[in-house]
Amino acid sequence: MKTYNTDLLRNVGLVGHGGVGKTSLAEAMLFISGATNRLGKVENGSSIFDYEPEEVKRQFSIGAMIGFCEWQKHKINVIDTPGYSNFAGDAKGCMSVMDGAVVVIHAEEGVQTQTEKVWNWAEEAGVRRLVFVNGMDRERADFNAALESAKEVLSPLPVALQVPIGAGPDFKGVADILSGKAFLFVTDGSGKMEEGEIPAELADTVSEARDGLMEAAAEGEDDLLEKYLESGELTAEEMVQGLSIGVREGKIVLALCGVADRVMGVQPLLDAVVGLFPSPKSRPAVSGSNQKNGESVLLQADEGGPALAQVFKTVSDPYAGRLTFFRVYSGKVNSDSSIFNVAQSERERIGQLFNIQGKEQIPVDSISAGDLGAVAKLKVTKTGDTLGEDKSTMALEPIEFPKPAISFSVAPKSKGDEEKVSTAIQRLMEEDPTLTLSRDAQTKEMILSGMGDLHLEVANEKMKRKFGVEVEFNTPRVPYQETIRGTAQAQGRYKKQTGGRGQFGDTWVELKPLQRGSGFEFVNNIVGGVIPRQFIPAVEKGILEAMEAGPMAGYPVTDIEVRLYDGSYHTVDSSEMAFKIAGSMGFKKAFMDARPVILEPIMTMEITVPSDMVGDVIGDLNSRRGKVLGMKPMGASQVVQAQVPLAEVLSYAIALRSITADRGSFTMEFSHYEELPSHMADKVIAESVVGEKEE
Repeated sequence: MKTYNTDLLRNVGLVGHGGVGKTSLAEAMLFISGATNRLGKVENGSSIFDYEPEEVKRQFSIGAMIGFCEWQKHKINVIDTPGYSNFAGDAKGCMSVMDGAVVVIHAEEGVQTQTEKVWNWAEEAGVRRLVFVNGMDRERADFNAALESAKEVLSPLPVALQVPIGAGPDFKGVADILSGKAFLFVTDGSGKMEEGEIPAELADTVSEARDGLMEAAAEGEDDLLEKYLESGELTAEEMVQGLSIGVREGKIVLALCGVADRVMGVQPLLDAVVGLFPSPKSRPAVSGSNQKNGESVLLQADEGGPALAQVFKTVSDPYAGRLTFFRVYSGKVNSDSSIFNVAQSERERIGQLFNIQGKEQIPVDSISAGDLGAVAKLKVTKTGDTLGEDKSTMALEPIEFPKPAISFSVAPKSKGDEEKVSTAIQRLMEEDPTLTLSRDAQTKEMILSGMGDLHLEVANEKMKRKFGVEVEFNTPRVPYQETIRGTAQAQGRYKKQTGGRGQFGDTWVELKPLQRGSGFEFVNNIVGGVIPRQFIPAVEKGILEAMEAGPMAGYPVTDIEVRLYDGSYHTVDSSEMAFKIAGSMGFKKAFMDARPVILEPIMTMEITVPSDMVGDVIGDLNSRRGKVLGMKPMGASQVVQAQVPLAEVLSYAIALRSITADRGSFTMEFSHYEELPSHMADKVIAESVVGEKEE
């Protein structure tokens, strides 16, 4: 396998909304460069990128995958990312290893929801961008309209590098603005193109586009801007210089067009990737920290430095084990060596290293700075971990993934499979950090959270296929609590005579409400020994056990003070058990007389939506008993801050997707408990009674 200097590497992600042709473009890039000998197709399951059964079935990418090709003596690592929001976490995770991103926009649809999100993620990660308008042969294809839709919501504004020759079924090629030549694409799927003259009818359009491109190039460098302002003209070489600088500094985004699945327009795109995107050496430095002293550092790609790499993806296989994908930032990682995992503080044995070509693993001796590679069967390494020299203390910033948006309780379909299910989910979480598993201490449910309902549906399919376990998804039970608003006293008296030694315990307790969030307080006001000291802890224990399943609806009791102030005992028949039962009885009686209420959990939410949809979102929150706390601008969007009862937002991800056409996102965390309205409390109590009867 050929080795490439860091200057000759390009790590390029294909990003955008689902269904715009990213995988087809990745296949075309590999095919036209000779990396593959046939053009893989998503629709017939022959793609080397979308090969998982769940992807073949649905005909779209579920996870990011990597391929590579050579173009103009450069190695291009192509990262094909998912486009639908349910699986976009992998796209964001891979942003950390991209030096450039080709943002694919559909010629008919223009900029769609996920395009905005990945564009913003790329901006945050310092990833430079080109735009590729795909599907120019479609009936309603419109290059200019697609670019206009981009200019409405994206920044920096994309500037055309080409003018299409024809559109729809008449799409033939492109007029290259810089060279002033036309490139006509052969329609046999070979990807070849012929050079020609720009059609006379496009002369004015190309001239106008050249003016816009020249202006953008001038803004790439101060000297060029000065010349442009003085003379109003730049040479082709000066334009290339200005555009290259502008793209690499993130000031300029250039737009090209073509038809990916017919390999039309792919050659010029590869030229732009090599000529305009930064190499790993010339991209902005990545940030890290010294784990020993906490000092922040900036790291630039260095072929001669100590080995330093970061894991950005893990694929878990029940038979082959883990396949760990990483990017080397410094030095070199060799096959049949060892490396130190800084995050886990453990050494890992490196076996055979691979370059990844879709589903194929190609053995290599080493992976150098700036390049991507993979290794199998590391024992403790996880996504986001930093790998370095022996006892290294340098760690790169952790990779940030989107937070889960929807949760379901999961239970095995077959009894006794709880441990198998837990193990299977843990393995899935290794390859998909946007999945999280927790156990609700109150409801005892296993809660699986993900990016959306389809995300969890696919996770279920993978569990069945890879690990042989099936689960049922249910809406999680809301962890209500019970408390009181008033004060009450009651006697708990337990007496049992069975012929021999009996059981006797007698208690008087008083219940008072405490401030919200206070929990439980037990006050012992027994005087004169009316209840012997050795039985007092038993009374408290009985009350605590009764509080685990409250008298109203079986939910835990909280924010309450219980005062034990009187009682009596029998010298022979009294016991710890008798006083435990008596304490429980007294508590239950007093609780029901102390104006009991149900408490519900309230969540704090931040909902990010386009500005023109804020009204619809706030109206929906009001219908869910939500309280809007405020709003703050974020680019072209608004962040709505609100508090909403958990019971009203268990499936909010689905609702928000519907309201905003999948253009909204949200985060949610627990805030506090509030009293549930009485009419809703009656319903909760009634449902708990039905549940008890069914059990």
